[in-house]
Amino acid sequence: MKILLYSMNFTPELAGIGKYSGEMAQWLHAQGHDVRVIASPPFFPRWAVFEGYSAWTYRKSDWNGITVWRAPTWVPKQPRTLARMGHLFSFMLSSMPLLFAQMRWKPDLVFVVEPPLFCAPAVLLFSKMLGVKSWLHIQDYEVDAAFGLGWVRGERVKRFALSAEHWLLSRFDRVSTISTAMIEKAKSKGIDDSRLVLFPNWVDVKAIHPSASHAPHAPGLATGYRLEMNIPADAVVVLYAGSLGSKQGIELLADAARLLVCSHNIHFVFCGNGPSREPLMAACIRLGNVHFLDLQPADRLNELLGTADIHVLPQRADAADLVMPSKLGGMLASGRAVIVTAHAGTELSNVVSGRGVVVEPGDAAALADAIEQLAMSPQTRDVMGTAGRRFAEAELDQDTILRRLEQELLRCVAG
Repeated sequence: MKILLYSMNFTPELAGIGKYSGEMAQWLHAQGHDVRVIASPPFFPRWAVFEGYSAWTYRKSDWNGITVWRAPTWVPKQPRTLARMGHLFSFMLSSMPLLFAQMRWKPDLVFVVEPPLFCAPAVLLFSKMLGVKSWLHIQDYEVDAAFGLGWVRGERVKRFALSAEHWLLSRFDRVSTISTAMIEKAKSKGIDDSRLVLFPNWVDVKAIHPSASHAPHAPGLATGYRLEMNIPADAVVVLYAGSLGSKQGIELLADAARLLVCSHNIHFVFCGNGPSREPLMAACIRLGNVHFLDLQPADRLNELLGTADIHVLPQRADAADLVMPSKLGGMLASGRAVIVTAHAGTELSNVVSGRGVVVEPGDAAALADAIEQLAMSPQTRDVMGTAGRRFAEAELDQDTILRRLEQELLRCVAG
């Protein structure tokens, strides 16, 4: 089967959407499928094109036997609303020649990842011209998120955007997304159940596993990241590792750290890059219990996640069930307790309940209290971490999820 993967973010060496695209392409290639990729130069989450790539030129490369085309893409330093839209629009325009250049190759299926939805019209036209199958995978409902988070305003604009989204979604042969709540959202947008596929984010449970690199309730010599950041071996480390963007409600972490600044045995580590990093650093400038790390290489991800005693995952209330944070799988697979901010009844809350602690979004005092309670109870952390690991092994295993996807892809092409 020939599969054209049209994914703006394709950064196999980093965590996040770009890594999932890379792992999916590599897995399908290993099964004997012919996979090609169209992407932008890697830029996320730093919002700066990576060293060795160019924002202004086309580039073709071979990555583990997979042909990857990079389209020129404008990357703004500050991804505010208009700049973000211009950024997505630039990729749509520059990538179209690469898309239509594949007409001679004639893939069996075009698999496009949203965001950005801007690329959907060209994919539908391409698929119609060649008579091949089209598949839209939704990582984020970017239209709903844009209005829910206040990036775009106006009822007329909203009605037009939702109408255009419905028109596009209804014309794909398959529409997949990453959680049952997001599947229900697709149904509410008028997508027929027969064309919907649940395709959750996965975790490599062999690569991410419980680490015994430190004994958090016993004194000793610090190692690894603790040694690098001068954190005592017996301290309780609260870790947030991921993009530092506006959907995360990241400012809540600074408030919680401030409330716990006198709890000398609790240290916060914020690892990642993004537009909210500088404001977060400014808010924590006088907090001696807070440490910052840049985005870390993939080969140290398991070590990083294992440094934590408690993972924290803040999420803004107005983004609930519009996204399912991809970083959650790694947190659960690491065998550490997790605290998330989510309303009861959301899918994020349902997944974490029994395997961690759920607090209301925006409540820094409740978050600080949950952290303090878990910090004082290593046994509770161990129980929650074990439950999270079991869930990751049973429900989020990479090979199991990608085998199901392969069957759906074959069924779509045959149908």
